[in-house]
Amino acid sequence: MNGLDVITIGETMVLFDPVFDGPIRYVDTFRKRIGGAESNVAIGLARLNKKVGWISQLGEDALGDYVQAFIRGENVDTSRVVRTNKAQTGVYVKERVREGHASVYYYRKGSAASLLTMENIDWEYIKQAKIIHITGITPLLSESCWEVSKQLFSFAKQNGIMTSFDPNIRKKLWDNPVIAKERLLYLAEQSDILLSGLNEAVTLLNTDDINEILAYFRHKNVGSVVLKDDANGVHYATDGGEGGFIPSYKVERVVDPVGAGDGFAAGVLAALLDKQPLEEAVRLGAVIGAMVVSTYGDVEGLPDKQTIEQFMYGKHDVIR
Repeated sequence: MNGLDVITIGETMVLFDPVFDGPIRYVDTFRKRIGGAESNVAIGLARLNKKVGWISQLGEDALGDYVQAFIRGENVDTSRVVRTNKAQTGVYVKERVREGHASVYYYRKGSAASLLTMENIDWEYIKQAKIIHITGITPLLSESCWEVSKQLFSFAKQNGIMTSFDPNIRKKLWDNPVIAKERLLYLAEQSDILLSGLNEAVTLLNTDDINEILAYFRHKNVGSVVLKDDANGVHYATDGGEGGFIPSYKVERVVDPVGAGDGFAAGVLAALLDKQPLEEAVRLGAVIGAMVVSTYGDVEGLPDKQTIEQFMYGKHDVIR
């Protein structure tokens, strides 16, 4: 694949998604899906006609075969995915006690992806990208994944590649909260595009003042700062002084909230690649996020351009 718009790096696991809502101890039927923040973004971008590569490490097992084949089948380049017999592909199980509210149980400690090292990265391949995107999950999987994440951002700066970072805080990975917070804040400060939940930014900076948060990251030379305020909307600002607020698109029926932030990220990055202003990029991200929460599964609701138009202009149950 010659030239890539975006390369994402991170763990993707096999998801076992309950067919029925209710406590997991009473559910005995599951669908097999995939789930991983970076691959969700990659698939979302591919459906918006962007050239995307996904890098990770999978076990030499049947679940690893499934993950790689699925992502490759979504027109994402997986040619730099590493396979290992030293660990297994990670798994997680979702629980929906009631519609729209999910809990997640991870079985990922010591997984194949957590063993990713600098030696697994093809740096000439990385040079093809216009944007490198990772989340705060990847640097906390292991010490080697932290080193990979840190060096990726350094390499990107040296080679004129933009960096995109979503803190995507998962407290279950915070074995040492002080170190975890330091690492995520470092990557947030080093990014060109910061796609953070407002609550995540509050956690990182110990302030809930939105203007103060935006000013902090602008002072750190983050070019585009985006703060997602759940169902309320999105605050944004650029180092050029542009800023504002986009209200969320309202949906009557939220069936599965997992993956909405990844869909949002795909929309923002796709629009920025199309040279759209940040306001329009945030607007597209908000639309896609609303669409994802209306569908079960992490990637099943990620739309193509035609589906986005139908959602925006062909439905009466959506209110801006």
